[in-house]
Amino acid sequence: MTMSYYTLGNSGLRVSRLALGTMTFGTEWGWGADRETARAMADAYVEAGGNFFDTADLYTGGTAETWLGEFIAERGLRDRAVIATKFTFNAEPGNPNAGGNGRKNILRAVDASLKRLGTDYIDLYLLHVWDGLTPAEEVMRTMDDLVRAGKIRHVGLSDVPAWYAARAQTIAEWRGYEPVSALQLEYSLAERSIENEFVPFGTRHGAGIMVWSPLASGLLSGKYRPTQEGHAGRLDGFRNTTHPGFQKFTERNWAIVAELEKVAAELGRSMAQVALNWVATQPGIATVILGATKLAQLQDNLAALDFTLPAELRARLDTVSKTPPPFPYAYFGSDIQARVTGGAVTGDKPLGYAPPLLVDGDAVIITTNCRAAPERGNWAWGAA
Repeated sequence: MTMSYYTLGNSGLRVSRLALGTMTFGTEWGWGADRETARAMADAYVEAGGNFFDTADLYTGGTAETWLGEFIAERGLRDRAVIATKFTFNAEPGNPNAGGNGRKNILRAVDASLKRLGTDYIDLYLLHVWDGLTPAEEVMRTMDDLVRAGKIRHVGLSDVPAWYAARAQTIAEWRGYEPVSALQLEYSLAERSIENEFVPFGTRHGAGIMVWSPLASGLLSGKYRPTQEGHAGRLDGFRNTTHPGFQKFTERNWAIVAELEKVAAELGRSMAQVALNWVATQPGIATVILGATKLAQLQDNLAALDFTLPAELRARLDTVSKTPPPFPYAYFGSDIQARVTGGAVTGDKPLGYAPPLLVDGDAVIITTNCRAAPERGNWAWGAA
């Protein structure tokens, strides 16, 4: 496959459309990949052209960060690799300041992550989850201080309310802080809630969306069925859970799985590839995080953008997965908004008003002072 790269949000950071998630690096949580499998997946991802790695300080008790740092160092990839990691969760029971989003924990967490990753800077540092307590002013000032100190390059937010993300971005804009370049959020055919607030916010205010759980914890891979004996995967262990992120076995979701299977069969593609393609090509999506425990799974996922999802098949998936918009979003559709415009066709800008910038071509070779390399787009300085 040929990997393409696009800027993350309003930043100048170029990232691949598929990112490699490392929550599966390590078996401390009772599932995941051992060291050699994790290394093989990292190698396969890099060889496919991927440059964006997602991790967090507490993934597998710190193993994920440690292994990722070692794998990148082994291949001498630090300048090529874009590393994203996160803070918030507490690893020290009884100490409330060893978690959360306050300045004290952020400063503690960033130094610990830098040490585990074996690097002196983090490309994208994200708040992992809203703690309900820390003012956005404190978070954004602390993150900006870290940018100025050279410890991090860009700022992101994960799993926060939309109003909190909007406030954080407004604070950054008005006070001259480093803005929010990325929002990391759950999104899939089975979970489309972010379309109401986060996608419009991200596209209008410069935050690219990094999708986590694009396969709905494996549900959309096709390995789970409504009536099933045996253990197909880790989601089976959550069939009776109260955890909101793992309540995937619903009548609506089984209908989505059934339609996805039909669409995949018509395309001659795996269900996972079709589900990933749908997510990656939705509005506002900057990159999709791939999470795998086996090399074969990752290799299948890496082919998710090697085809185009036909409009009629996309429409079928849109229809089966669509949920009624909650209040007040139902008021923002054309049926109500037409009463605002008086029935006249009204829009923002006409099609083609601002065509996207896409660099795709061979590099110009100056034969007098440089020698051409055999590969497309590569060249090197040589003697005159």
